Amino acid sequence: MSSRDPSFVCQNCGGVYGRWQGRCDACGEWNSVAQESATSLRPHGGGRKPRKGCSIALEPLAGATRSPPRLASGVAEFDRVTGGGLVRGSVLLLGGDPGIGKSTLLVQVAAALARGRQRALFISGEEAIPQVRLRAERLGLAGAPVELAAETSIEDIVATLSEGETPELVIIDSIQTMWTDTVESAPGTVTQVRASAQILIRFAKRSGAAIILVGHVTKDGQIAGPRVVEHMVDAVLSFEGEGSHQFRILRAIKNRFGPTDEIGVFEMTGGGLREVANPSELFLSERDLGSPGTAVFAGIEGSRPLLVEIQALVAPTAFGTPRRAVNGWDPNRLSMVLAVLEARCGVRLSGHDVYLNVAGGLRIQEPAADLAAAAALVSSLANAPLPPDAVYFGEISLSGAVRPVIQTAARLKEAQKLGFGRAIVPEAARSETTGGEALSFEFVERLTSIVTDIAAREKSPPARHHQREQQREKVSVA
Repeated sequence: MSSRDPSFVCQNCGGVYGRWQGRCDACGEWNSVAQESATSLRPHGGGRKPRKGCSIALEPLAGATRSPPRLASGVAEFDRVTGGGLVRGSVLLLGGDPGIGKSTLLVQVAAALARGRQRALFISGEEAIPQVRLRAERLGLAGAPVELAAETSIEDIVATLSEGETPELVIIDSIQTMWTDTVESAPGTVTQVRASAQILIRFAKRSGAAIILVGHVTKDGQIAGPRVVEHMVDAVLSFEGEGSHQFRILRAIKNRFGPTDEIGVFEMTGGGLREVANPSELFLSERDLGSPGTAVFAGIEGSRPLLVEIQALVAPTAFGTPRRAVNGWDPNRLSMVLAVLEARCGVRLSGHDVYLNVAGGLRIQEPAADLAAAAALVSSLANAPLPPDAVYFGEISLSGAVRPVIQTAARLKEAQKLGFGRAIVPEAARSETTGGEALSFEFVERLTSIVTDIAAREKSPPARHHQREQQREKVSVA
C-alpha cells in the first residue's frame, strides 16, 4: 500500500486496516473504524534519509539516586493525587465527563501556581480567551498572572513555548482539538492525537516544563483516542462525579512518580471547586439514621481512610427475572455477594429486585466492602435497621467465610475519630484491633453469623401490622 493511499484506523485502539470493516479485530469495538490518510509522521522531512544511529552510554543499575524535583501547585488535594506535586518535565492526562469541572480545576491550579511566582500557561483549543477570562472572574481568579492563548496548532504552540523563559506549567485544553501538519488527518483522529501528544511529550522532556493534557471521554467513560497515549504520558488522572451530587473525585489511575488509586475530594460550589479536608464527615453528613438497608463502610482509597454509607433496597419483583441495579460498586461483585447469601446463608433473593447505591456519588473499588454490602442487603430484606454507630468491613469468599483486609488499624482509627462505637470486622483481624480501645468489636468468621444477628432484629409481623394501621388512620384523618 502506498504511503499516500487511504487507510482505515480504529478510533478506539488505533488498529490499522486496508479497508473498512464494521468491527475492529484488535479491541472488538463496533463502528469505530474510520478512514484516514496513511501518511505518518515525517520527522526527517520529505526526501531526507534517516540518519545513521550512534552508540549511547550505558550506566549500571547501582548508583546515586534522588527524588525527582516537584512543583507544589498550592491545591492540597491535587498535590495529594499527584504524589506531592508536579514533577518537572512530566506529562499528565486528565479525563472526565463533559461539564464535570476539568477546566475549572485546572484554572484554579494554574492560578495557584502563578500566584506563587511560577510561570503558568493555559492554552485553550475549545474556548476563546474572553470565555476563559469569564470563568476566572466567576472563580475570583481574574487577578492571577496566568498567561492565556487560544491556539490549536502544535507547531505554533511549541514555538511560542520555546521563546523566552521556560514555563513551569502548561495546560492544553484539550488534546483532541490539537493538530500537527506532520499528519494529514482531521483533528481528533487517532493519528492526530497520538502525533500531537508525542510532540508535546518531547518538548516537556527537553525543556523541563510540566504539561497537563485534557482528554475527552467516550460514552463508556474511557478517555477518547488511542490507548497508546495513556502509555506515553507519566500520569493519568480521572475527574469523576455526578451532576446530582456536589462532590467531585480526582483519582490517579496511573502515576509513574507517585501512588496509584489515590483520590482527592472536592466540592463544587458557586465559587468553584472547594477542597474537602475530611471527606468521611461530609459523606456521612446526611445519613438517615434508623432506616433499614443502610450500612457504614470503613474503606481505604489510596492512603486515605474513608467512611461512606452503602444503601440497599430489596423489594419483591413483579417480573419473572428480578432486576439488579448498582451505582458506585462493581456489578459483578454484587452478583457474587447475592449468590453467597443465597447458597451459603439460605437468604432467598431470587424473587426480589435488588438495588445498591454508594451515597455521595463515590465509586468503591476494593473488595473490603463485601461485608457492608451484605449487611445492608439483609437489613433491607428483613426490614431491620442496623446499629447506627457501627461500621463494617471485610471480604467475603465464595465459601461464605469473612476474610481480613489491609490497613485495619487505619479504618478503625477513622471510625473512632468520627464517633462510631462499634466495628464488625473479620475474626482474622483480631490481632490488629489492639489500638481501638474506645470501640467495641464484633468478630465474624462466617457470613451466616451476620445474617443470624440481623434476622434477630427483624420487626415482628404484629408490630409491622400495627404500623400499617397507624398509617391508614393518619391517611383517613387527612
